[in-house]
Amino acid sequence: MTTELATFAGGCFWCMVEPFDERPGIESIVSGYTGGHVENPTYEQVASDTTGHVETVQIAFNPEIMSYDELLNTFWQQIDPTDSGGQFNDRGESYQTAIFYHNDRQRQLAEKSKERLAASGKFSKPIVTPILPAEPFYRAEEEHQDYYKKQSFHYRLYKKGSGREDFIEKNWRQTPDKAELKDKLTSTQYHVTQENGTERPFANAYWDNEDEGIYIDLISGDVLFSSRDKFDAACGWPSFTKPVDSYRVEENTDTSHGMVRTEVRSRDADSHLGHVFEDGPEEAGGLRYCMNSAAMKFIPKDDMNEQGYGNYLYLFE
Repeated sequence: MTTELATFAGGCFWCMVEPFDERPGIESIVSGYTGGHVENPTYEQVASDTTGHVETVQIAFNPEIMSYDELLNTFWQQIDPTDSGGQFNDRGESYQTAIFYHNDRQRQLAEKSKERLAASGKFSKPIVTPILPAEPFYRAEEEHQDYYKKQSFHYRLYKKGSGREDFIEKNWRQTPDKAELKDKLTSTQYHVTQENGTERPFANAYWDNEDEGIYIDLISGDVLFSSRDKFDAACGWPSFTKPVDSYRVEENTDTSHGMVRTEVRSRDADSHLGHVFEDGPEEAGGLRYCMNSAAMKFIPKDDMNEQGYGNYLYLFE
């Protein structure tokens, strides 16, 4: 197995672990400091803006499963790349953004990624995040590792209060044109994805599909689920033990219809997909992702390469 390193500075490193963590191909994520002139700096030294370091995360990943391009896309979606003075409410040198490349290929991919973002017109201001050669990296104190897990309540308050969460929602969330979707989708597909509807059980496309392949988001095309994780839940809807990439879905509390449930939505398209329940196979984690066929499209394994999903064939090895 091949392992590479990716190093990103995106402001406070508390907020830069969760977007990458527990995703396919990610082996480890370490919060730390890089780019400065002091060996083994402390958090207090770095925060004083006297050492030249920035807060960073260093990711060990398998490029055959998780591409560096995908990591770059995720990185951009966590930051304000037009801000040279810090990130959101966190100001100063230690909170500046940067991409630190570990080889020439990473440098080229990072530069192309930055050029694409600049050409997209998403931001009216210049993209100022620098692309720099990797420098010595120093692991941060243990209390800063996996902060989003250790201090989840404070982390959520901080991410919201700092302005990061609202910025991401405003600038990185896709907002499909409803009129275009009405023309493009069937009435059932529109009702399910845009109106939080539910299709009929045992009368939908994939509830009993046993073919090998992947299930992608109908609107964004993002990969959601694999046939390897599909099981017969006897409920009449396609059910899975887990998503392929947890970053591609979001879970929200749903109190409609007099019940308290956990809704599952696609991150990029913000489409309603279904719900997740805690009555799945115990040997596979105990979860049941009960999805609507109308929110997804099935790509057979034999067609994945032709349709641009060849990098997910590792799921069936």
